Amino acid sequence: MFDKSVMAGVARAAVVAAVSVHAATGHAATSPPPQATASAVSQRAQQANQHPTPKPDLTGRKRSGKASFYAGEFSGRKMADGTRMDPQSDNAASKTLPLGSTAKVTNLKTGQTAVVTIRDRGPYVKGRIVDLSPSTAEKVGINRREGVAKVEVTPITVAQPDGSAKAGEASPQTLPARLLPGSISTPP
Repeated sequence: MFDKSVMAGVARAAVVAAVSVHAATGHAATSPPPQATASAVSQRAQQANQHPTPKPDLTGRKRSGKASFYAGEFSGRKMADGTRMDPQSDNAASKTLPLGSTAKVTNLKTGQTAVVTIRDRGPYVKGRIVDLSPSTAEKVGINRREGVAKVEVTPITVAQPDGSAKAGEASPQTLPARLLPGSISTPP
């Protein structure tokens, strides 16, 4: 996500670039071309903040990639499902798992696991497949110093477009009873 200062910088850079191109074509450099109006710049800034929407993954298959955790500045902000981000809960963000899905996240280095509920979209960094609440990140052994770890995300339930839920690879029949949303497991 971009903060307001980054967005303002993008807008200023777009105006400067538009004025430079306009002046290079022989027009007066003192008046910006019509396409550099405030609304056009605002529109470009909004487009820069939008991310392509990946196709939802309704298969319930596990995926491997990197996990990171929400920065403190996101605490209390609304997530994609409308709830507020609570750094102490089992919140997670996924680009492809449907909102409301639950999944087991396993740190591939430490073997530590936690169960999360997908409540938000992201992360928007190449190679990352899940953002975790700070509390959950800590449970799976991701510390603030390293900030990122290789993980496996195995869906337990996958929310379907019709409102039903499909069992994932880590469905309740294959999970130990102690692994419920918000719980942790350490390797033996």
